[in-house]
Amino acid sequence: MIRSLPCLLMAVSLAAGCAVPLPGTEPELPDGAATAPPGAKPGTCWGKNVSPAVVETVTEQVLVQPAELRSDGSVSQPAIYRTETRQAIVRERDETWFETPCAAVQTPEFVATLQRALAARNLYPGPITGQIDARTRAAIRAYQAPQGLDSGILSMAAARKLGLVAVERPE
Repeated sequence: MIRSLPCLLMAVSLAAGCAVPLPGTEPELPDGAATAPPGAKPGTCWGKNVSPAVVETVTEQVLVQPAELRSDGSVSQPAIYRTETRQAIVRERDETWFETPCAAVQTPEFVATLQRALAARNLYPGPITGQIDARTRAAIRAYQAPQGLDSGILSMAAARKLGLVAVERPE
């Protein structure tokens, strides 16, 4: 059953029309305006972080009939309860769009600089390869998570904070 769980999760996410990464995987880097949110500036690239809904099973004992008491206070018939089980949404599904450096910008030199910047912050333990691999994605996620973005795709805000992309100045 454990082995089939990722397949089941993928089947459910595909049936629901959403791209939910399986544990240990990340979506590929978006490639241009085809995956941009409505109203996005032309020529910008965007990533999307989808947090699935959290559903919890709640079991409760519901009183059907109260206990019957004798005049001396002793119980002549105990209370009757019914067990009810229901599912409740603890957290709604959430979709967050965020601007990213475009794929053309993310050259091996850019990625190597990113890896060095993350290594300097003790987030990237691997070799400087210039490739976005699982270690690099985990380090990106570790860097962005405290800022509210739980994604292994580098956001433009994080790239600016790391000094990898120029900060735009108002005109």
